[in-house]
Amino acid sequence: MIEPLSTSYVDARTAFLDAAAGAGARIESFPHPLKGLHGEDLFVDVAEVGRADNDDVIVIVSGTHGVEGYCGSALQRHHLATLDAAEATGATLIFVHALNPYGFSWVRRVNEDNIDLNRNFIDWSKPAPVNAEYAELAPLLTPTSWSAEEQERTLLGLMGKLEELGIERLQAIISGGQYDHPTGLFHGGTGPAWSHRWLREWTAARLANVRRVAIIDLHTGLGPWGHGELISSERPDTPEFRRQTEWWHDAVSMYGGGSVSAALEGDWLAVAPGFAPHAEVTGITIEYGTVDPITVLQSLRADAVLHAHGDPTAPEAEAIRDQVRAAFLDDDPKWLETLWPRYREVVTAAVERLG
Repeated sequence: MIEPLSTSYVDARTAFLDAAAGAGARIESFPHPLKGLHGEDLFVDVAEVGRADNDDVIVIVSGTHGVEGYCGSALQRHHLATLDAAEATGATLIFVHALNPYGFSWVRRVNEDNIDLNRNFIDWSKPAPVNAEYAELAPLLTPTSWSAEEQERTLLGLMGKLEELGIERLQAIISGGQYDHPTGLFHGGTGPAWSHRWLREWTAARLANVRRVAIIDLHTGLGPWGHGELISSERPDTPEFRRQTEWWHDAVSMYGGGSVSAALEGDWLAVAPGFAPHAEVTGITIEYGTVDPITVLQSLRADAVLHAHGDPTAPEAEAIRDQVRAAFLDDDPKWLETLWPRYREVVTAAVERLG
């Protein structure tokens, strides 16, 4: 039985660290410069099980999108609590807990700068991509107030755009990434975010001497309830994608059509092979479904308006955090139980391939 989802970042972190200690893991904690919702210190915590000098490692990441970390944390700690002794003799397991601890604590998908980390890993030596069509939608997506009248007016406007463009095109425009509206949705930033810089520095050091790396990034919010789609950040005609489908037969490329995800600008798994260019890197995203896309979008809109034009510390902000949580998590224990077999299947395949 998986323990329920934690109700706060502090509780999730404590439970993760306890599970890691119980598994005999080596633990290292990296402080974030800002404070959490309740004034708590924030960290990216890394727990390792297996040989430190192993040629092969499996990296399991939670909290790339902060609020989604509650699910990833629960799966990580259940894995640690139920660790098979045979696993510790193969590839080293590395659990990265709360890549975006600020968003985790504040119950936001984005980070402290309203940046979506999976739009932040572009080549910053070049001009940022331009999403001109997003500019037309920006006033509808994030109005300057969240009154009932503005919600109704802008939602009707977006429904009109949906009818005009179709769901796939509208999703691509909204969620593909944009770099000109810093208080808007799916903003990629103006340079590498704190978590971006940390991830590059940590991987440069930790993966320097490995031979093969598997990366599993845990996400929620897209797709049918409880279903875990395996999303590849590689194009379908590449050797990397062919290797992914050999490991995980139903992996779907975000570039090939048919995925619940639009093709993204700045996705970190797309550039992860560059973190260890000497090694074979095989990464996959598990995307677990929750509720319908409109409910998810409404929660993100409310959150963006709150942080751009409201007071996220006011008592009334709690209702919006509850709305975001409900869009990306289901506190019904049956939801977590439904997710676990897919997680186990994906990790087991990586363990066997690197065994």
